[in-house]
Amino acid sequence: MIDLNILTKIAVDASFAAGKEILTVYKSADFEITIKSDNSPLTLADKNSHTIIVELLKETGLPILSEEGAGIPFELRKNWEYFWLVDPLDGTKEFINRNGEFTVNIALIHNNTPVLGVIYVPVTKDLYYGNNKIGAFKAINVDSDLKLAELNSLLQMSFRLPFFIDDEVITVVASKSHLTKETSDYIDELKKTNGHINLISKGSSLKLCMVAEGTATIYPRFGPTMEWDIAAGHAIATVAGCNVTLKDEKTPLVYNKEELLNPWFIVKR
Repeated sequence: MIDLNILTKIAVDASFAAGKEILTVYKSADFEITIKSDNSPLTLADKNSHTIIVELLKETGLPILSEEGAGIPFELRKNWEYFWLVDPLDGTKEFINRNGEFTVNIALIHNNTPVLGVIYVPVTKDLYYGNNKIGAFKAINVDSDLKLAELNSLLQMSFRLPFFIDDEVITVVASKSHLTKETSDYIDELKKTNGHINLISKGSSLKLCMVAEGTATIYPRFGPTMEWDIAAGHAIATVAGCNVTLKDEKTPLVYNKEELLNPWFIVKR
């Protein structure tokens, strides 16, 4: 029997443990950077975070698909009803640039749809989490030192999302490291239609978190992302009342595709 609240607590604990290890590498004088086959960077923090999360999620008995262990053939995973989808360190470029805008992303997928999401920001100690049962929340200044006995303890110190909505100003949040011409063109069209808009650049899955909490109105992503990049944020944004769709603003995103690359999408409050 799947209990989303128990699984959320396990995912939160895993995100804290991973965040602690990531900060150990982040604060070191220097760290090695290797380049993966898709030309994306990989650090010791990515590897260590992956190892810790997989070890802690194993106790649930559910399959795990992680960016750093993504070579599971479609034939093996296509019939998974539930599975964990993990990005051990989202925003590796932000990590390398030492700007703090990187996250740990853990999602639970049920029948190709995210139903639980946990996003932890190690530098600021902000935690975004939610599931289909309880909704979406943000907790601030939290880490593994909390020693939470159960999810209810965390809920009591969290803010329900969204906690801020400005209907008068449209705020668009876009990628700090991967802004494409197509995304820029979309933003220009919004300006023509709506007049003044605010534009914020942000790294990693923090863009989805901003729409979920209400500090941004729209996050358009017309460029490559992988399923693990956005699944946790997708779950949190959805239960916070946002729409996560393809560019047509109608068709939902699905997960566990044969090709794990996402189509272009829009997150909108």
